[in-house]
Amino acid sequence: MKRLRILRRWFKRRFGYARLLCTGLLIGFAALRIADPPPIEELRVRTFDTFQVLDPRVKTAKPVRIVNIDENSLAKYGQWPWPRTLVADLVNNLTRLGAVAIGFDIMFAEPDRLNPAAAAARLRNLDEETRAKLRALPSNDEILADAMRQSRVALGATGLPYIVAELDKALPVTGLAMLGEDPQRFMLKFPGLLRSTPVLETAAGGHGLLTIWTERDGIVRRVPVILQAQGVTMPSLSFEMLRLASGSDTILVKTTDAGIASVAVKGFAVPTDANGQLWVHFAPYDPSIYVSAADVLDGNVTAETIAGRLVLIGTSAAGLHDVKTTPVSPVMPGVEIHAQVLEAALTGQLLSQPVWGPLAEFLSAIILGIAVIWFAPMFGPVSLVAVGGFFATLLVGTSWYYYSQHRLLIDFTYPLLSTTAIYLTLIFFSFVREQSQRRQIRSAFSQYLSPALVEQLAQAPEKLVLGGEEREMTIMFSDVRGFTTISESYKHDPQGLTRLMNRFLTPLTNAIIARKGTIDKYMGDAIMAFWNAPIDDKEHEINACEAALDMLERIEEVNKQREQEAAEGGHAYMPLNVGVGLNTGICVVGNMGSDLRFDYSVLGDSVNLASRLEGQSKEYGFPIIVGSKTALAVKEKFAILELDFIMVKGKKEPEVIYAIAGREDVAHSGRFQRLRNLMIEMLACYRSRDWEGALAAIERGRRTDEARDLALLYDLYERRILDYQKSPPAADWNGAYALLTK
Repeated sequence: MKRLRILRRWFKRRFGYARLLCTGLLIGFAALRIADPPPIEELRVRTFDTFQVLDPRVKTAKPVRIVNIDENSLAKYGQWPWPRTLVADLVNNLTRLGAVAIGFDIMFAEPDRLNPAAAAARLRNLDEETRAKLRALPSNDEILADAMRQSRVALGATGLPYIVAELDKALPVTGLAMLGEDPQRFMLKFPGLLRSTPVLETAAGGHGLLTIWTERDGIVRRVPVILQAQGVTMPSLSFEMLRLASGSDTILVKTTDAGIASVAVKGFAVPTDANGQLWVHFAPYDPSIYVSAADVLDGNVTAETIAGRLVLIGTSAAGLHDVKTTPVSPVMPGVEIHAQVLEAALTGQLLSQPVWGPLAEFLSAIILGIAVIWFAPMFGPVSLVAVGGFFATLLVGTSWYYYSQHRLLIDFTYPLLSTTAIYLTLIFFSFVREQSQRRQIRSAFSQYLSPALVEQLAQAPEKLVLGGEEREMTIMFSDVRGFTTISESYKHDPQGLTRLMNRFLTPLTNAIIARKGTIDKYMGDAIMAFWNAPIDDKEHEINACEAALDMLERIEEVNKQREQEAAEGGHAYMPLNVGVGLNTGICVVGNMGSDLRFDYSVLGDSVNLASRLEGQSKEYGFPIIVGSKTALAVKEKFAILELDFIMVKGKKEPEVIYAIAGREDVAHSGRFQRLRNLMIEMLACYRSRDWEGALAAIERGRRTDEARDLALLYDLYERRILDYQKSPPAADWNGAYALLTK
């Protein structure tokens, strides 16, 4: 058991539960084919029925005639059974017309009730002389027997599910020769046997069973060629007629370890299944081979109709209940089934199921099953359907080819059924795995991605790379200015502080998510977010800037609500001011952490710079500060204002930083244009070391309406200029102020 558990764990790791289950399913289907229960067999024979419906036997010749005891014959000559003398006339006429052999699909199990001796005993008011004359007359059975001796006649016998009488071992039977194994253990068997009267049996040249074995669904597909009844081995009526026509004395039965292979007489070898049954290649019901018994008795049938043909005597009358169902005809007289067997044998249009057929079916199912188990998980849905369709077409096409070209019955349903079951099982597991993956994605990203993006990831998980990758991204850091001071007012109300944080973090988060951003983490009152992962976003710089502006608008709405609440509650109001830093660059993004806990996060110098830019929003007096790469990407969409050169740790060249003052409508406003010109004028003087000119520009700017927007920035540059005037910078000063390296 321990080794079994180890093997199961190894198999699971190597192949997964789906392949393990499908392997078990393949083994189960193999066992099912070996057992071959009735439902599997019925599915197989129904497939062969379909083949026959699509391509029934086309008659190339009509070597058989049926003398039909039809409704007209019964109307003219009386109800059945007829006197045996009338039947003798029928035999004599057929013999005279040139019938090669005659077969009775009729039983004569009892002496004729109209025999003269029986009439003498039964009729009343007869004198003894008349009775003696009747007793001296030959019996009707003897008259029919004499007619049989003048021809080649095969009498029919019936196999019964019970014994009706002791078996008369003196009655003649057809000689049997065996090649190979003893065939009797493979033959179909009937417990009882009913034969004609001894006088007729001894006169007939052949003796065959007319019993037709129907399938479970009542359809006749196979006819036993040789079988046993009450311990007596007998051929079928149709095959016995072939023996009579060929002049053979015995029947040769060839048997292998797998069962009966064929039954033969001189000039004819009929392939059978393992139980000695012949697959009948049916043609549709053919009324042209029928001849009315009344016409034969009346001499209305020409010799050309009968001469050189095998003749079966039977009935199609509804009252005699000898009607069967075949794959190609819902109603067919039983006598015609014997005729169809004879026609197929004489014209070489037999069907057979080859001995190697079941083995080929079994191996094809195993090979295809293994191929599906191994390769199916490697294909995409479309490829998998295409490959599955190809193999299904191959199986059906191969089976149809052997049927239509070689009249061999090869079953495609078993390998197709087993392969389809394995295929559907793999699809089910794939569906379950995909749904589980989608649930995991929804669970993992629903807290920091918009519902639309989460659903997009769930529907297309291939877009998600969790193992870590490099890509260009836009990073955001945001923070609430002076939150420490605000939180001190809640030191005795921790729940109130929690509500306040949720109150402003929720709209800020929604603003980020609404613009396709991904929340990385919350750090107290600060938020870290990024764009262009896990979903590709070609406009990540624009979306990040839009989100930053949305955040300012939403925090302003929160402030208005808080101010109103403070006025109504009579307590102090402290506004919430947000600073945002944005930067674009190459980052590493993916699942990061330990084996026990990890987060989907981002690393890189661009991340560090975004964090530092957010910290300078208070210093420069603008709430949104962006790096140069972000600014260049969005300059046509937003009001961009250049602020400064800064030195970044790890880089030799300074980074130009910008402020986002608004959207495109702001960029085209006169106020922003004046603001921008004032800034350009001041920076030009500052970077050329024209300290007096820079200070003069600052003073002019302070006297304008835009002074309030640039107040902190002017103060910053004024302090720098005064410092430089006291302590001039180095001769190689490049205009950068190493503010972020402190």
